[in-house]
Amino acid sequence: MTFNSFEIPVPHGLVVKSPEAAWDVVYNIGAPSILKAQVLAGGRGKGKFSSDGKGGVRMVNSPDEAFENASKMLGHRLVTNQTPPAGLPVEKLYIYKAVDIAKEYYLAVTFDRQRASPVLLMSEEGGVDVETNAKQLQRFWFGLSTGLTPQIMAYIEAELGFSDNDMAMVSHILYQLVKLFRDKDATLLELNPLVRTPDGSFICLDAKLHFDDSARFRQSELFSLEEHSPEENDEYEASQLGLSYVRLDGNIGVIVNGAGLAMATNDLVTWYGGQCANFLDIGGGATKETLAKAFSILQGDPRTKGLLINIYGGIVRCDMVAESILAATEALRLPVVVRLQGTNYQKGCELGRLDNVLLEDDFEAAAETIVRLTKN
Repeated sequence: MTFNSFEIPVPHGLVVKSPEAAWDVVYNIGAPSILKAQVLAGGRGKGKFSSDGKGGVRMVNSPDEAFENASKMLGHRLVTNQTPPAGLPVEKLYIYKAVDIAKEYYLAVTFDRQRASPVLLMSEEGGVDVETNAKQLQRFWFGLSTGLTPQIMAYIEAELGFSDNDMAMVSHILYQLVKLFRDKDATLLELNPLVRTPDGSFICLDAKLHFDDSARFRQSELFSLEEHSPEENDEYEASQLGLSYVRLDGNIGVIVNGAGLAMATNDLVTWYGGQCANFLDIGGGATKETLAKAFSILQGDPRTKGLLINIYGGIVRCDMVAESILAATEALRLPVVVRLQGTNYQKGCELGRLDNVLLEDDFEAAAETIVRLTKN
């Protein structure tokens, strides 16, 4: 799925993975050209590379400049205001012929949760500073079934000062963007900037797209394009099993069922002086297989010095969790503290014991024990 397939104008470009390929592309399409780091984070233009401190969006005026800049971008880390502190590794660049810009606009389609309605956001001030100028955003609410009505289009033309010729092209882009938003189960489509060129054309130079994760079954082709960085392998593997995994900075692995229980567990561990290495929610439909994978993910993290398993049995039975724990931790040499409450709690406690697995009935006692064991 591309913007081209929805007839939304974008500059023709190519993705490269080596400085040599960057040289070839700029030689063929001509200069000046734009090099953009391909990372799953915004703020690239104002970011800084670990190699030379320059940003992730650069203009080059020759193939040699393209080679030189690509050498300082590919294989290095880019830090922006939306990346982790260490930044993200850049393995690909997108290169296209530079576009002359007469005016920039910001354009986005998303959901207004307070009004339970999709909303179109537009501003005459596009570019990297749009987030600091949020008050300048014009908001146009619409229905998914009705789309953008002629009345809304007339209001947009008046408010943003488009000429009739401009509005003919802008209307096409807006209609197609709403169609993409609806057809592909998007939650955010952001064009920043959408630019008008000196000859009066409109073209999208950058975009950010988010899609509803719950629509994977409808959008299998779209989600097959999904990429993730090496740092997100655990998160990706967990998501494929229906598990919610968030990597944190501590050394205590945590397995819970329920987001509220996860946050309470994290708070209590922190209260007793520990720090969680993760947030792993197995949910209500976990099986022995998914639990085994959850254990595998945590055991494969070299930072993990101990495991805290805090399960309130409802749909997930405590005896099934206990069986999975025994199978997964038999060869494990890390301390494991288990708190089970709820459905089949007694059966779970009677299945057996291992030297490195401690059962605690009390929530606070469980958190205090794992903190003490990991510190020792």
